[in-house]
Amino acid sequence: MTMTKNQGYAPGAPAAQGYSMPAEWEKHEATWLSWPHNPTDWPDKIDTIRWVYGEIVRKISAGEMVRILVGSKAEENSARKYLGRAGIDIRRVEFIIHPTDRGWNRDSGPLFVRRRIGKRNATAIVNFHFNAWAKYPDWRKDRLVPQVAARRLGKPLFDAQFNGREFVLEGGGIDVNGRGTMLMTEECYLDGRTQVRNPGLGRHDIEAALYEYLGATNVFWLGRGILGDDTHGHVDDLCRFVNPTTVVLIREKQRRDGNWRALAENWEKIHDLRLENGSKPEVIALPMPEPLFFDNCRLPASYANFYISNAAVIVPTFNDPHDRYALGILSELFTDRPVVGIHSVDLVLGFGTLHCLSQQQPA
Repeated sequence: MTMTKNQGYAPGAPAAQGYSMPAEWEKHEATWLSWPHNPTDWPDKIDTIRWVYGEIVRKISAGEMVRILVGSKAEENSARKYLGRAGIDIRRVEFIIHPTDRGWNRDSGPLFVRRRIGKRNATAIVNFHFNAWAKYPDWRKDRLVPQVAARRLGKPLFDAQFNGREFVLEGGGIDVNGRGTMLMTEECYLDGRTQVRNPGLGRHDIEAALYEYLGATNVFWLGRGILGDDTHGHVDDLCRFVNPTTVVLIREKQRRDGNWRALAENWEKIHDLRLENGSKPEVIALPMPEPLFFDNCRLPASYANFYISNAAVIVPTFNDPHDRYALGILSELFTDRPVVGIHSVDLVLGFGTLHCLSQQQPA
């Protein structure tokens, strides 16, 4: 499937038409995933990861549809067998045949915006021109996913541009409270030396594009992300909204840990955060697990990479004493749905976990 420039795109920018990005905890119609198939993401673990997906889909499908991208009918049949053995009601799963390169749907999947029309909501999709984090060569199939989703669902598709150039953004690089405030990191989008998404664009240019395409009226910039994050500082491993006025921010207490300085600097920065109405948010500390390594490489294990579905908040756990502490903190913050752990020691070998894999479709 191909699409030439401007072919099939909705005219104008979403914000001018009343669209904005809702918060993750607002009601979903579905969650989008991609069935794991690339063995380089999880060396020698791809079959194990498929069983982990079974647990993820089981938790999410209890409250919403799960739309899963598969590369072929044969892959769909295989996925059905795994999910069936995991006890999942397959009627809650919709398979969409479209080959992907990697399958980190938070970044390459359809990013939805929503507006109110009379008494109902209408949703659309923004194409942010995924380019594999300005790092890897395999992105051309993943880049087509927003177009595939828009055609499948019959949704308007907006072409993210700034000054006539494609504007690149990943869903893991932002977090919103659904009222206009957005979190990002300077490392990910303002560092002009490595993994440059939008060459030549500065802070104000990026904020202008975020307003046009996601309705962000108030952007707050944290500093650096955590070690091991090959996306170069995605905020969804660092700081997340849990309601319109509260964020969790990870904290490292061990000064000898390589994350300590960057996280301490973010704790200094967060004191300056103001919400869209000028008020200060409540900031809750979320612990870090003990460092995890694979082949002497630090992995980006973080409890902040949770995903908020209709039926549950699913949280990555790492066979770590801090697992229970992190789950307890999040359970006190999310009182309208259960908070459950998903074993993610194997998942994080791919340099991401639950939030990185999923993308919500708002109702």
